[in-house]
Amino acid sequence: MRILLAQPEDVARLLAFREEAASWLSRLGTDQWQRPYPAQKLSETIEAGTVFMVRDGDVTAATITLTPGAEAGLWTNQELSEPSLFINKLSVARTHAGQNLGGRLLDWAGDRAFRSGAKWLRLDAWTTNAGLQSYYLRQGFEHVRTVTEGGAVNGGLRVSGWLAQRPTRPADHGFTDETPMPESVL
Repeated sequence: MRILLAQPEDVARLLAFREEAASWLSRLGTDQWQRPYPAQKLSETIEAGTVFMVRDGDVTAATITLTPGAEAGLWTNQELSEPSLFINKLSVARTHAGQNLGGRLLDWAGDRAFRSGAKWLRLDAWTTNAGLQSYYLRQGFEHVRTVTEGGAVNGGLRVSGWLAQRPTRPADHGFTDETPMPESVL
């Protein structure tokens, strides 16, 4: 399996990928990702070079966004002063579920963050998705706190404010990484 940067022509494929994930999440009983994701916002993150795709031959098996910045209002100034990378939108195709692909992708992100000089790999997860939160805890993340106020939608309530982090570390994730490593993303 190969990891590569998403390209502008991947927008439609990644939006369909997210819709598949949203449908699966709905069947699990969570409201996560039930709103359509704006194509323009996805295009902007692709142009920023932060969206990655795992390819298994010609099939997109997973995707993750790895950024040097966090959504405003989630992390304290002290936390933001610590070198960190933030993961978002991790999802695995149902055709590739049960293969620890998500765990290996988290290890890849932690390894990439480590090589860039970051101390922490951080994330914010859906506040009502206890299954997802448990998954991240099993992957070695530690819950920091849950932020529920200050969201841009839902009357000022955050839907993705369950904060977690784990130290970065080198990892043998088993992917062929075809993306250049920047000198520093911090």
